[in-house]
Amino acid sequence: MEQSTSPVMKHKWFLYFTGFFSGMSVMAIELGASRLLAPYFSSSQIVWTIIIGTIMIAMAIGNVLGGRMADKNTDPGRLYRRLLFVAIWTAAIPFAGKYVIAGVTLFLALFVSHNFLIWASFLSCLILFVCPLLLLGTVTPSLIKYATNSLDDNGKTVGELEALATIGSIIGTFLPTFVTIPSVGTSRTFLIFACILALLSLVYFLSAKHRRVFALLVSLLILVSIFIPFSNSFAFWEKNLAYEGESIYNYLQVKETEKTISLSTNVAFGVQSVAVKSGGLTGMYYDYALAAPLMAGAEPETQDVLILGLGTGTFAKQCLEYFPGISVSGVEIDEKIAGLAKDYFDLPDTVTVTVYDGRAYLQNAGLYDVIMVDAYQDITIPFQMSTVEFFSEVKRHLKPDGVMVVNLNMRAEEGQENAIAAYLTDTIHSVFSSVYTVQVSASTNTELFASDNNDILFLFTQRLQRLPASSALALQMQRVQQGLCKEAPGTRILTDDKAPVEVLGMQSLDSLITKELSFVRDAFRSGDFSAVFG
Repeated sequence: MEQSTSPVMKHKWFLYFTGFFSGMSVMAIELGASRLLAPYFSSSQIVWTIIIGTIMIAMAIGNVLGGRMADKNTDPGRLYRRLLFVAIWTAAIPFAGKYVIAGVTLFLALFVSHNFLIWASFLSCLILFVCPLLLLGTVTPSLIKYATNSLDDNGKTVGELEALATIGSIIGTFLPTFVTIPSVGTSRTFLIFACILALLSLVYFLSAKHRRVFALLVSLLILVSIFIPFSNSFAFWEKNLAYEGESIYNYLQVKETEKTISLSTNVAFGVQSVAVKSGGLTGMYYDYALAAPLMAGAEPETQDVLILGLGTGTFAKQCLEYFPGISVSGVEIDEKIAGLAKDYFDLPDTVTVTVYDGRAYLQNAGLYDVIMVDAYQDITIPFQMSTVEFFSEVKRHLKPDGVMVVNLNMRAEEGQENAIAAYLTDTIHSVFSSVYTVQVSASTNTELFASDNNDILFLFTQRLQRLPASSALALQMQRVQQGLCKEAPGTRILTDDKAPVEVLGMQSLDSLITKELSFVRDAFRSGDFSAVFG
């Protein structure tokens, strides 16, 4: 190695530190990327594939360029200037990222007709993360060049650098997920790791007495920005949100109006839970699901109900309101959502809440009259809760005349024979003998009722007649009765081995988005934006 102008470069520990923290930053930025994109494009396996694939391509190109640059010019200052640039870029992501994503989304909405979410997430990832990750890819080849003194210790040095970079990557995987993102959020996670990279560069430039003022200013600015309050709202166009935060699993947004309080886990797609302040029906799919207690064998007031995917407890509260005496338990994987249910949605203490995975919970659960399956990870269905094995497990925990009700959030449009709702319906029908569906009005949701009791429709009709004729519940149940459709068995079966729910879901969602955005493209082509801007 040529003599460096920085005395600190004489110590291998500094090179090892650089490799360690650079490896840590790679994974931290990658995980931060997933959380930055998730509120807009979901955290599905498809989006993860785009993130990982794009970043790995950037890293591979960086590896090649880093080796060539180190051979061409052995000045370590070039490497630490690149790290300083990565620090600046990474620190800018929390401030500019959401606007870049919004701009990309609006631009593509005008021109892209199919696979909108895929293209939007890919282009956003390309713009925001390829440059810094490509430059981080140059680190290890450069460090190997600087740290290798002779062929005698070449293998040892390379092995140590690679090992430390890998250990850093491991820590960079766990630290954001379990510590920084849940505690201080995605934006400050980017700033923390930007500061680490800036401090590495600062140490080098202070030792080299070169560009030290610039490096010091950058490091101080990034460090100070971590502690300065700033708006890091993902839904930056929203005003007066009651709550906005992040958990290990989700982006969380609570919005309050004069009449309702609602929870969303995605800034662009739908509402996951809602509470009507005056009580009563919500106008959403929960109202349709109330038919399930009327279909089960036992009288509703004596039933045990289990909700897999409790959310903030909308359906639980409705069951207690309309069927006094009913017993309700809920399972919610996200502890923060369970907390919001108490803090913002007034979930009664009589509802037993367990923070756990829904499928795992069933293994040691008892028997229930009604089991509601309403588990979603933002806009996607967890594949393990969509298979024949899962629904068979649900059946084992239903009483002989019990009913399962499933919320399907992306119903099949006309001509969509391979939509995810069709697959789920066929899969459920392979487990239960009686399957009925009803379309939720003014929504893309379908409620599905399944049982091995072939008399559930008869029971439902009988109990409907006993309800006060003019009551809100009776009127709603009449709408359900009029819309119920008996499903025939099919052959599209999802299994634990093969359940492409995210691909199927993305196809259905793409169809819905294309339909919704068509009027924007038509307005753009015609030059008449009055319909768009109202």
